Amino acid sequence: MSKKESKLISFSISLIISMVVIGTAIYMLGNLGILPGDYIIYLELIVWVVGILSITYILSILVKRRLSNTVGVDNASSLSFIIRVVGYALAIAGFLAAFRVSLGAALAAGGFAGLVLGLASQDVLSNVFGGIMLLFSRPYKVGQRITVSTWQYGMDFPTYPPKYFSNDFLIPGYTGTVKDITLLYTVIETDEMVELRIPNSIMIQAAIFVHDKTWRRKVRTRYEISKDLDPDLVIERIEKGLSDMEGLIQPPIVRVLEATQTTFVLGIDVVSSSIYEEPVRSDVIRRVNKIIKGINQTEKVKQAG
Repeated sequence: MSKKESKLISFSISLIISMVVIGTAIYMLGNLGILPGDYIIYLELIVWVVGILSITYILSILVKRRLSNTVGVDNASSLSFIIRVVGYALAIAGFLAAFRVSLGAALAAGGFAGLVLGLASQDVLSNVFGGIMLLFSRPYKVGQRITVSTWQYGMDFPTYPPKYFSNDFLIPGYTGTVKDITLLYTVIETDEMVELRIPNSIMIQAAIFVHDKTWRRKVRTRYEISKDLDPDLVIERIEKGLSDMEGLIQPPIVRVLEATQTTFVLGIDVVSSSIYEEPVRSDVIRRVNKIIKGINQTEKVKQAG
């Protein structure tokens, strides 16, 4: 057990004891007539809500940390999420019970106040219900690397690497590893190591690319060669030079995508057993660069001869 966990457990025990002592003191003061009855209800309600929310928060953290190695990070995160939902439900139930309001009466309560509260809290409620839907539908899990594409957050340039180098269409999105799914937000650590929090109501309707569901990636690399070179010869050499790449699943495919006034633009497609695209693309570029240099040197020797 780490020092942080020991401190959390000690703090939670101290908090429970404090809440019990404070609640008992309020009850005794009320029986002695020192505190009016109305004040007792409010004080006990504050103790209940603060105590339940605090204990729920600490318990969810402890469950996530202690069970991550046993049941997995994703399952521990889901259990932590359920604990938080139950804690908030108990806090709301205590609030309604303190004022002797039944759940049916609370749901049936309308009028202007209900309309105002409903409009003010619709974003919050949509995020909470979105988090619950994510918990049950599980389109992605904590620890998975995903790309989130949604119209609410447009970008000038996409961060989805294969389409960044493609000439057909672009997919704007945010790529990173899911760190947590809270009541309101999905927390993602992007590939740039920046924490990104996206509301659950957005995530539930977004397009999700799950990268590490299978260790298989198609990586496209664009490379320009001079028109002085024979493209058929270059394609043959590149396909042969890339055939011994580490993790290669299928033979590489090289095509001429387009031509400018001075160059041919090649599209080099490689299917590799990798989660990340960048290391594969780096290897392709370095190998192709050596191949092109070799071809250029051979051409210079032929011309000199």
